[in-house]
Amino acid sequence: MHSPQTQDNKNSLYIILLISGIVLVAFNLRPAITSVGPLVGVIQEDVGLAHWSAGLLMSIPLISFAVMSSLVPRIAARLSNEKTLLLGLVILLVGICIRSISMTLFIFVGTLLIGVGIAIGNVLLPVVVKEKFPQKFGLMTSIYSTSMGLFASLASGISIPLAHGLKLGWDGALIVWGIPTIIAIVVWILLIRLNPAKDNAVKSVRISAKQIWRSPLAWKIALFMGFQSSLFYITMSWLPEILYNYGISRGTAGWLLSFTQIVGVPVSFLVPILAGRLRSQVWIAFALGMCSIVGYGGLSMGSSYPIMILSIILIGIALGGNFPLALSYIGIRARNGNQAAELSGMAQSTGYMLAAIGPILIGYLYDMTQVWTIPLITLIVISGVVTTFGMLSGRDKYV
Repeated sequence: MHSPQTQDNKNSLYIILLISGIVLVAFNLRPAITSVGPLVGVIQEDVGLAHWSAGLLMSIPLISFAVMSSLVPRIAARLSNEKTLLLGLVILLVGICIRSISMTLFIFVGTLLIGVGIAIGNVLLPVVVKEKFPQKFGLMTSIYSTSMGLFASLASGISIPLAHGLKLGWDGALIVWGIPTIIAIVVWILLIRLNPAKDNAVKSVRISAKQIWRSPLAWKIALFMGFQSSLFYITMSWLPEILYNYGISRGTAGWLLSFTQIVGVPVSFLVPILAGRLRSQVWIAFALGMCSIVGYGGLSMGSSYPIMILSIILIGIALGGNFPLALSYIGIRARNGNQAAELSGMAQSTGYMLAAIGPILIGYLYDMTQVWTIPLITLIVISGVVTTFGMLSGRDKYV
């Protein structure tokens, strides 16, 4: 029989490990994707990919997100949240290793597995946070979303130094991101051993009325989720190539992509808090939308360095704020947990399928025109669409 002191120590250790585990999962949800953007030109030269194929490479994880979003809760209902998260991390690690083999087939298969692994984390991390820290949900969400943004920006910045500076090559630079995955796997194995109970499985939610799929507001949120995700992944995929085309070195372009994400970190921390305090989020969506339109507009004006930096800052603010705003809508616009789960599944599955088209489309437009003018005009148009659906979703209504 354990003494109360021993039990308290065990509980304290579990809480510390749990917070560490949540942050470590957050660390792993972006770098395997954001590390590719600065290296995409090098990968294209090495294995001979057209721009549209490179765009497909960046879209495969999004297709995985779309397909897996509705399946993850069913898997977790059988295994438990912790074991399913661990499974996702293992799949992610295998994908990172396979993708680093310098052959087209392995690159695409590895990327597919990376998408499956990250999708599991995307879906379950908010569930675990809501379950384990119900009174501190907002704070913990801010902590893990900020962790995600910081590590994502680091991955973009050090890809070229790892590949060229340390002479690891693009494959070595990408496999480095298996290290935080291994650390996270070890922590979650310990967490499962400390808390082997299976009472934390996701309850299976049946989409009763097809109401969510018939709700105009749900579709507005899904379209907002999809188009803002499309902007994010297009930017992660192609911003370094656009800057390189303007005469910026690949290394500097990678750090500027990193800077774009760092700018968004404080915004991603503040937006959910601000959105939760307001009945209507229309003006938040409008402000972020204007940053996006002006940012991509400035980038289309050419290679003036001051305008380029100002544009990148505005793009960073928009990207950093729109994603947490989309997540906030899922909670704010639903009346209860079941509705939120239905809305989340619908918005993420349809939204990410839409987002997957973005990087391929932009790569195809560049292949057709051989200049970045038309792709950048397309990004301005998408920004307008994001602003419209963000404002429509921000009105004080429920699905």
